[in-house]
Amino acid sequence: MHLNIKMIVFCFLCLINQAFSQEVLKVAVAGMNHDHVHVLFNLYKQNNIEIIGIAESDKDLIQRMQKRYQLADDLFYPDLNTLLKKVKPDVVLAYNPISAHLAVAEACLPLKIPVMVEKPLATTVQQAQRIAQLAKENNTLFLTNYETTWYKSNQKVKALVDQHALGKVKKIMVKDGHQGPREIGCSSDFLSWLTDPEKNGGGALMDFGCYGANLMTWLKKGQRPVAVTAVTRHLKPQLYPKVEDDATILVEYADGTTGVIQASWDWSYNIKDMQVFGEKKMLHAVDDKTLLEYKGVKDFSEIPLDNDYYANHLAYLKDILRGKIKAGNDLSSLRNNLVVVEILEAAKESAETGKRITL
Repeated sequence: MHLNIKMIVFCFLCLINQAFSQEVLKVAVAGMNHDHVHVLFNLYKQNNIEIIGIAESDKDLIQRMQKRYQLADDLFYPDLNTLLKKVKPDVVLAYNPISAHLAVAEACLPLKIPVMVEKPLATTVQQAQRIAQLAKENNTLFLTNYETTWYKSNQKVKALVDQHALGKVKKIMVKDGHQGPREIGCSSDFLSWLTDPEKNGGGALMDFGCYGANLMTWLKKGQRPVAVTAVTRHLKPQLYPKVEDDATILVEYADGTTGVIQASWDWSYNIKDMQVFGEKKMLHAVDDKTLLEYKGVKDFSEIPLDNDYYANHLAYLKDILRGKIKAGNDLSSLRNNLVVVEILEAAKESAETGKRITL
């Protein structure tokens, strides 16, 4: 009898644990004028999350999103502060201009509500530092989401670098971008701020330069560079009159590692790749599912991607909010993304002044 009771209790606890692990996140959404919001709404349609509130003031945008994703009227609130007086989400996900991330932090962090924004963290170092201050004062997470975080190829590169499989890392080259946001059909809602130097903080330099800065900071375990040099160009002023559409950023580290970031709205095709050159070999993450190892120009092979990292930001958030993992210096962490904004601000200053900027 005693053994049966123990078995019943054990099975009951297992069922509770299973139910808890399957429980979906209760999410509030801050803004909908970032086209990445469609990723979230598609996950919502698949019942991967529960959306309990959306802060958005644009009535036309609301109507379009309601029609497309069958969103109920009572989900919508005119602003984030009003929303947070009515509901208590597990996390707030922001899909608004980069310059608005600080306002999201000011609304959520004093209420101890974690936040994840779309990359980059902020438009200026001053904004980023204020967000970090609020996060520290309220002991609450503030994370940044990048598409490339969930690439199995990048996660495998990191594992191999940490295992010293390449020897000393000499150079990191990251290329990110596409033919241009107008050319690929970004929405007018998104374009209205993506091409605004104040709301986005710049053009291609901010939009795609942040990916390289994020990955380099991660591979260098949070190390700040010693100097940044950048050149920006205005290749399509008729399409992007207010912001640069092409940027090349050189990032120097104290140990001799060099980072090269090529960010552009003028590639001939969509690209998000990374090459890491070591003493022994080079790794080329061609895309999210392809990783090549080079020992010579013609001596290369494909590396199987057996790592089981999170498929998307929601799976990651579920574990981090429930204490299964810690952000540390991972790609979403505040520690990493403070350095990212510092690199981007130095790159803008270098491009404007024509000087090498020391940090």
